[in-house]
Amino acid sequence: MDRNESQIFNSRDFREAVGAFPTGINVITTRSQDAGYGLTANAFSSVSLDPPLVLICVGSSSQGCDVILQIGAFAVNVLSHDQEPLSRFFASKDRPRGRDAFKDVPHSEAITGCPLLDGAAAHLDCRLDAAHEAGDHMIFIGAVVALNIDGDAKPLIFHGGQYAALK
Repeated sequence: MDRNESQIFNSRDFREAVGAFPTGINVITTRSQDAGYGLTANAFSSVSLDPPLVLICVGSSSQGCDVILQIGAFAVNVLSHDQEPLSRFFASKDRPRGRDAFKDVPHSEAITGCPLLDGAAAHLDCRLDAAHEAGDHMIFIGAVVALNIDGDAKPLIFHGGQYAALK
């Protein structure tokens, strides 16, 4: 096939193809002056070791996107294998918003003020370094200002549209 030719596929085909790549599951959290916000994401990657930078992708039309842009901070909560219910909670369109977003979710507060979920395999607390528009998402580059790791926790994995855990 010529490099300039494009094969015809639909969004379901694309989603299935990228779903063949196993990823970890993260809850991205941020906090405006009066409310917390969290969303489940698997679009996360390290960018640089020196300085320590990570990237996340967030839907441009989401409230979380607006809050990250306004306050300039976010936290990446790498979920552990037993936190599938939290992943589903923060992925749900029916979850509580605003002041009640974290009412029933055990958490602490990061240096940046972002919520850190109890029991996560790791947390990366970030200040916004750069933001780039990309299709229907924003790519946020975060400078990691603090982190912690639970070396005994196994991560929650997502592959082929299903949750999994390392054995």
